[in-house]
Amino acid sequence: MSDRRPATPPSEPGPDFDALLDDLRAERNFDLRGYKRVGLARRVAKRMRVVDVEDFATYRDFLRTHAEEYIQLFNTILINVTTFFRDDEPWAYLRAEVLPRLIEAKAPGDPIRVWCAGCATGQEVYTLAIVLAEALGAEQFRDRVKIYGTDVDDEALAVARQGTYDERDVADLPAELLERYFERDGVRWCFRKDLRRLLIFGRNDLMRDAPISRIDLLTCRNTLMYFDAPTQGRVLARFHFALNEGGVLLLGRAETLLTQTTLFVPLDLKKRVFAKAVRAGGLARRDRGAADGAPPRGPAGDGARSPDGDLREAGFDASTVAQFVVDRGGRMAAVNDRARALFHLSAPDLGRPLQDLEVSYRPFELRSVIDQAHVELRTVARQEVPWRAPDGEQRWFDIVVTPLFAPPDGAPPFGAASTGASVTFTEVTRHKQLEQQLQESQQELEAAYQELQSTNEELETTNEELHSTVEELETTNEELQSTNEELETMNEELQSTNEELQTINDELRQRSDELNQLNDFLDSVFSSVGSAVAVLDPELRVLVWNARAEELWGLRADEVMGLPFLSLDIGFPVARLGDAARAALGGDAPRYEVTLDATNRRGRAIRCRTSVLPLAVRGEPAPAGVIVLMDDPPADEGADA
Repeated sequence: MSDRRPATPPSEPGPDFDALLDDLRAERNFDLRGYKRVGLARRVAKRMRVVDVEDFATYRDFLRTHAEEYIQLFNTILINVTTFFRDDEPWAYLRAEVLPRLIEAKAPGDPIRVWCAGCATGQEVYTLAIVLAEALGAEQFRDRVKIYGTDVDDEALAVARQGTYDERDVADLPAELLERYFERDGVRWCFRKDLRRLLIFGRNDLMRDAPISRIDLLTCRNTLMYFDAPTQGRVLARFHFALNEGGVLLLGRAETLLTQTTLFVPLDLKKRVFAKAVRAGGLARRDRGAADGAPPRGPAGDGARSPDGDLREAGFDASTVAQFVVDRGGRMAAVNDRARALFHLSAPDLGRPLQDLEVSYRPFELRSVIDQAHVELRTVARQEVPWRAPDGEQRWFDIVVTPLFAPPDGAPPFGAASTGASVTFTEVTRHKQLEQQLQESQQELEAAYQELQSTNEELETTNEELHSTVEELETTNEELQSTNEELETMNEELQSTNEELQTINDELRQRSDELNQLNDFLDSVFSSVGSAVAVLDPELRVLVWNARAEELWGLRADEVMGLPFLSLDIGFPVARLGDAARAALGGDAPRYEVTLDATNRRGRAIRCRTSVLPLAVRGEPAPAGVIVLMDDPPADEGADA
């Protein structure tokens, strides 16, 4: 294979990466658009390095021609790192604080529904089962609890459904819980079958599939951190919908809800435990009854009319409203007591022209108003006319000029002219004073409002500055949060790689043990052979030199190892074996035997019976070396020979 390796993916992968994601969605219905692009690109690049592909475009072609690669790619993208009771503190808080309140809020016999989203190979689901069984008891657990474990990785779900784990997987479980909730099956541990049937595993894509509803406790630990912010918001909204009122959400240690404060409220932010926020349903509607209106006021009925004119005049004089009557010629015809007292009119003023009297122009020019009433044949009014009395008191009046007609009912006949005019002065001083006081109060209120507005604007400016500072801090915090999630993701990747290396290391250790055992066995064999043995490689260098050879020739194995056998100076004519050794390597002679004169390590002359054999290897056509056997027979046997 080539030594090329794809470069580290860019901080913002390009169009080729987008095209790859589109292919995965179209071909395998696996939508990765909500994942963080940089981390996702890094995981894809890791798989590309394994298959020796340089860029995303080439990897797309590779996937089209190698369908089995999809499974390996998804296994690389979906990091399944989980353990029993992962991060002890949240589980302790769950046992001590959350579950007691959740159980207390339920009526006896009410079901308890739990959802573990992103459950991977199921350890967290079984942890939840253990915690709930400890809190409720096994019988109550069987009657009331349902736990749902979901993930998008079908292979991980298959492992979770089996509920069997090896010694390494259950190493974090306390011994008493392991014995209480698991059963040994050979070298593996199986979760109790009577509780296992209450755990339901299924595939659920948090970005696309509908959430499980009516949930009391929802755990989603170290799953959200792989999604981008908009996707996290959508998933959290679905979690909010899934939870019952008072439901609890447990997240991973690298996750928080800084942007979702309206959906969840923290119970313990450090441990990442949140409660569902109750949304206000609005104010209750209030019925508003219709106010009963005052009955319409009809025209006043005619009172008892006295034929005596004096009675009418007495009623006119007794009126509390100042009034006088002017005839058509403009002369004063009648004045009541209130008008005489107010404007200092007297009996001699009756019959005088109105224009000669002060009241004609003070407090208001009346002649023009009276002429208007005569011409238009209608009542003419002037409101809030100011007048300063002789004593200096300021007063205000509403002046009303009404044309008078000859018929007693006051209805002017068609085309008839008025015969006079009634002028009334209704004092509105109190009303005007109250109005002025109200206006002054309004002005003061306006001034106070302006001051308040100015203060409010200053506060708003300060608030905006603080808000800007908070946004900067939130941005910094989100960056730190993102960095933390990236580090957590890389940590899980490293943990996954470490587990793979650990497995490889275990296999190497096992093979090393087997090799050591084989070496020990070979040493035993060579030590048990009565002959001196030398095993030579194809270059006739010494590979094996047994203990009998050391004893016979006086050289240790470490002194001759790797040296050419034919050049050894050991008192044995090794040069005479060169042709036989080369013939054995060539496969020309299966065995060569000869007896040679030699001198052993003690300087004694001996007759050495020597055999040269090819070192055959099963399945190989040519020998892998040469075996030389050297025997020093007993003296009597040597004499016979």
